Amino acid sequence: MKLRYFSHSAFQITTDNNKIILIDPFLDDNPTSPVKSKDVTADYIILSHAHGDHLGDTFKIAGKDTIIICVNELANYCISRGFKAHNMHIGGGYNFDFGRVKFTIAHHGSKTPSGEYAGEPAGIIITINNKSIYHTGDTALFYDMKLIGEMTKIDYMLLPIGDNYTMGIKDAVKAVELVNPGLAIPMHYNTFPVIQADPELFKRNVEEKGYKCRVMRYGEEIEL
Repeated sequence: MKLRYFSHSAFQITTDNNKIILIDPFLDDNPTSPVKSKDVTADYIILSHAHGDHLGDTFKIAGKDTIIICVNELANYCISRGFKAHNMHIGGGYNFDFGRVKFTIAHHGSKTPSGEYAGEPAGIIITINNKSIYHTGDTALFYDMKLIGEMTKIDYMLLPIGDNYTMGIKDAVKAVELVNPGLAIPMHYNTFPVIQADPELFKRNVEEKGYKCRVMRYGEEIEL
C-alpha cells in the first residue's frame, strides 16, 4: 500500500490490488499541489467535510463508477449532482472492498462552496490490511483523540498544523501525544499566507516527545 501527499489535506492511497482512494482532493486551485485534477483518477473519494479546499475537485475527478464516501448530508449533496455516494455518519464504520472506513468527530464546520449545509465535519480512520490511517480532517484539538487512539491502533496520523482554521503546531503535538500513532505526518499548512507553519519545527517537537514524524514533500509517495 502506498500513500501520496498532494499538499494541503489531499492524499492518495493506492492499495495492493491497485484501488485508488483520494482524500479531500483540492488540486486545481491549490497553489502548492504539483498535481491537478486532470492527472488523477479515483475508485473512491473520501471527504472529511464540504469546504471548498476539501471537497475540492471531487466533481471533476469522479467518474461514473467512482464512489464518494462522506457523511450523510454531504453524500446527498453529491448524489443530487449526479454522482455515486455512500452515506455514512460520525461514529459509523463500513467495510468496503479495499478495507474499512470509520468517521470520527472533528471540531470545525462544513458548508458547501454554494453555502448549503453539509452535515458535521469528520475525521476519517481507514484500515487496510491491518494498518490504520487517521486523517483528522480540519479540527481543533479535543481530548477524545485519546479515546480514538485507545480504540484503534493508529499507524499513521495525518493532522493539520497551520493554525487559524485548525490546530497549530503546539496543539497538534499534543494531539500526537493523545493518539500515540506509529508515525505523524503534518498537513494543512503553507497553502495560504494565513496558515503558514514550519513542518520541521513540528517534526522536532514531536520527536522531542518520543514519537516519530515524517514531513512529506508535495507530490511524494511512500510505502506503508
